[in-house]
Amino acid sequence: MSAYLDHNAGSPIRPVARAAMARMAEASHGNPASIHRMGQAARRSLEAAREQVAKLIEAPARTIVFTSGGTESNNLAIFGAARAAGESRRHIVTSSIEHSSVIAPVADLEGSGFSVTRVAPDRDGRIAPEEIAEAIDDRTALVTLAIVNAEVGTMLATAPIAAAAARAGATFHLDAAQAVGRIPVAATDLGCDLMTISAHKLGGPAGIGALYIRPGARLAPVMLGGPQERGLRAGTPNLIGAVGFGAAAEEVARTRPDENRRVAAFAHALLSHLRGAIPGLRLNGPEDGRAANTINVTFPGVRGESLLIALDLEGVAVSMGSACAAGAVEPSHVLTAMGRSADAARSSLRLSLGWSTTADEIAYAAAAIARVWRRVAAAEPLRDAEALR
Repeated sequence: MSAYLDHNAGSPIRPVARAAMARMAEASHGNPASIHRMGQAARRSLEAAREQVAKLIEAPARTIVFTSGGTESNNLAIFGAARAAGESRRHIVTSSIEHSSVIAPVADLEGSGFSVTRVAPDRDGRIAPEEIAEAIDDRTALVTLAIVNAEVGTMLATAPIAAAAARAGATFHLDAAQAVGRIPVAATDLGCDLMTISAHKLGGPAGIGALYIRPGARLAPVMLGGPQERGLRAGTPNLIGAVGFGAAAEEVARTRPDENRRVAAFAHALLSHLRGAIPGLRLNGPEDGRAANTINVTFPGVRGESLLIALDLEGVAVSMGSACAAGAVEPSHVLTAMGRSADAARSSLRLSLGWSTTADEIAYAAAAIARVWRRVAAAEPLRDAEALR
């Protein structure tokens, strides 16, 4: 038996997406930019996929630009908005708990002369929208934030931020990679100018994503060399990936309410069992106002990497939500920004559920995690319990 609890890293490909990709691989050899019949057939398939993705976020198809994934979408949004803003706008507003594909391009712009305001979260990982709004002024080129935090699942209230950005004339970008498919997301209701979507987070293939671009939003291209994707993303599009993305998006749109209720019930059962079986277990993030599929917890008396490896040997896949560099596991920047100690961050794991999660997986994982924690804690106990606070 095994249990895959790392859907925030990437969900398994949905059967409908796999089947659509297989059909496209067999049926089409054309380039969507070619004018012959095979090329135009490929173009129709690409545009049908664009329509499917757009419908998932209740947006017009013309607002969707295909990319290679969430990282490219975030880079296009951040660098593209900064370049389009002009010399009078050299300020960026973000938070200290964003994904690395937001953190890195913002830091790059900061190195080239942009000023950056990074708003810190509270101890539950919430970003106060009023603090973001207060940081926006007439120098602000871009506001870039995640709707759902990838590590602890906290959700952002966007309305006050959208209003403040609009008043100041700043571009408002939302990273929705962890949100689309897990909570209702309607681009126009959120008031954003740009929105990142990633296919493999919702059961599409890896290597394909999209950026929603509100009509009239200011954005300069980052990848040059051709007129594809409205001149904003040069290069032959990943047609097979886009078709798989579209098929997955269509299924998500059809099944999301029931799927989300099922996942939420599984997550509640898993967390309840772990709390009962592991004294001192601590949830990182709020009880409410959190994407239901995401459970980030600090395990008392163990190192997270030891527990993760031991669980992997039992067939349970989870994540630390931290970066590995030169063989050393670094503490999560999200958890330390929330006020956790480095030791507490290193003793934390993220369990994330998704469309393919089953009741049998949850039952197996619940028993295995508690059993493995007891074994690891007995073998290599942490002496300083205070360090886990």
